[in-house]
Amino acid sequence: MFEINVKNIWQCDLSTIKYCMTMVPGIQKEKADLLLKFHQDKEMLVLLNTWDIGSSKLVEACGYKAIATTSMGIAAALGYPDCQVIQLSEMIDAIKGIVHAVQVPVTVDIEAGFGNNTSEIIDSIKKIIATGIVGINIEDSIDLSQALIDEMEFCERIAAIRSLSDSLGFHLVINARTDAFYTSSGSTQEKLSESIRRGNKYREAGADCIFVQPVWEKETISTLVKEIYAPINVLANPAIGAGLPPSVQELQDLGVARLSLGSSVLKATLALIKKVADELATTGTYNYLLDALTPLPDTALAYKMATR
Repeated sequence: MFEINVKNIWQCDLSTIKYCMTMVPGIQKEKADLLLKFHQDKEMLVLLNTWDIGSSKLVEACGYKAIATTSMGIAAALGYPDCQVIQLSEMIDAIKGIVHAVQVPVTVDIEAGFGNNTSEIIDSIKKIIATGIVGINIEDSIDLSQALIDEMEFCERIAAIRSLSDSLGFHLVINARTDAFYTSSGSTQEKLSESIRRGNKYREAGADCIFVQPVWEKETISTLVKEIYAPINVLANPAIGAGLPPSVQELQDLGVARLSLGSSVLKATLALIKKVADELATTGTYNYLLDALTPLPDTALAYKMATR
């Protein structure tokens, strides 16, 4: 097992612990346990990532059993590019609104953790936990650069987050993302080997699920499931990579525990706005708009579901 003394990584005195405990009510603990269970069930956890209150309420009303945010989507909705350009306070405000608007567990994408070191990341996560979330997604790249964070340093971050979670008396679900496939210039086999090595180390450090993206080949996904001793998260996002993974049923049959759509739905929404705008400016017609709104009763229902 991965062992680390986290006492020197973050400090939390008794008064702070007592304050933090008030941030984790029973319902938050119950939702955290439920989200963890979803990763262990035979049925795969499918997450259609959201970026604001309306999209989150709509996804919940569609029957999804958890909400997962897209950090890129939240940032874009506020006019920011990706990669932690958005201020943490603005991200927290958006997350807080989503958590208070839905009943299901909420897990949030916090990119690299909103901090330059473990201590700063822990300070940020304390504030994020206070919103009522029960899971996080944290990645081992910064600004999607080719050089990943040193794996031992990233393990220290995971261990410190787990220690914080334990001290608060609840199980924060940690989805640790490795970007070896996304940023590395190595061969497919080299990317696969590094993903497996990092995934197993992150699991030992305290992660509950390992997120490897973008991968879509059935054989690669099967190998990840077999060689990483943790639940596996796969991404379906046509805007990233050269292909899409197998269907939900096929992924479940392969043993994948979690499927997420990342920023793809937000990007599709923005793309539709641009298509409507371009058509209106060039031909003066409304075909893209009409196609998106047809059938009208479904459009009205979607609006009601998002604003109930």
